[in-house]
Amino acid sequence: MSRSGADLALLLLAGFRTLADRAGAELAERGYEDVRSVHDFALHSILSGADSASELAQRMSVTRQAAAKTIAALEERGFVTRQADPADRRRTRLRVTERGLAMMRQGEAIFGELREQWEAQVGAASVAALEETLRSLVGDRAIRLDSPGWGARGPDVE
Repeated sequence: MSRSGADLALLLLAGFRTLADRAGAELAERGYEDVRSVHDFALHSILSGADSASELAQRMSVTRQAAAKTIAALEERGFVTRQADPADRRRTRLRVTERGLAMMRQGEAIFGELREQWEAQVGAASVAALEETLRSLVGDRAIRLDSPGWGARGPDVE
């Protein structure tokens, strides 16, 4: 068994991917086909105030074109709408729809169920110890998906 730092990083990434992939598959089973992690990240950013393609691009550390493609995908799936800004009719603002909010609630519930499965597999104490160990290594604050540039820089440091 290797004990390299790279192996640890890959194991942590595999844990994330396992949970994210299982959550995506379960979301599809529950009627939310073709949802990707980036959609959830974008919805969190929009809910926290990124209400234009430019602002979403900045929050997600992607190009404006990539943000526009994500917005188009979210609109196509009925997760967001564009609404005219009442203060400036030339500007449109993004809003998360009830369908988008429902998908996010389902995603949160699924991650809770996946945690329970891990607890059943290795014990609640082991999962809690893992979580506490990670918290002690990375700090008390988890990565916030609504933090500007979280994907490019990691957790915000004050």
